[in-house]
Amino acid sequence: MSTAKKKGTAKRNKLGVKNSLVNNINARKKKGTSRSKSKKTVSKKSYSAMKKNWGKERH
Repeated sequence: MSTAKKKGTAKRNKLGVKNSLVNNINARKKKGTSRSKSKKTVSKKSYSAMKKNWGKERH
């Protein structure tokens, strides 16, 4: 029984790294790309909308 891994089949994103949260964070850090404050924070309107749904299960 052999479990050979395929090489080079991982999907790559526009930063050129394998798609994973850690890889994306590190690639952005290395590239020096950051988001503006308005894009990195949640607006009061959307935060209150989220709070309304906390604790409710989605099916």
